[in-house]
Amino acid sequence: MRKESSTANRYQKAQKRVKELKGFYNHLKIFAIVNTLLYLVKSGALNPLMPKGFPTESYYFDWIHINFLIWGLMIVAHALILYRHKLPFLKKWEEKQIQKYIEKDKQETEK
Repeated sequence: MRKESSTANRYQKAQKRVKELKGFYNHLKIFAIVNTLLYLVKSGALNPLMPKGFPTESYYFDWIHINFLIWGLMIVAHALILYRHKLPFLKKWEEKQIQKYIEKDKQETEK
């Protein structure tokens, strides 16, 4: 009975991990597609496909760089969260925080 529950638990963990990876790769794929299209619009490569009256001057699209930067930082944060167990400095930080709260709790209980 116990072996079945540990196998099921491992399966659920693996399933969760695959779902997290899939979400990250989809995030990365959407980032690449959207930003490629935005840079094509900014460069004027898609001007023939734009509707009449659509602004084609590149200065209308200066915000694209900021979008790329902010979204890129979100991708990095997503990657750090996803791969946190493989990054030693994050693991050490987590352990320090756990010890800090254990000590704090111990001090409060002693009072």
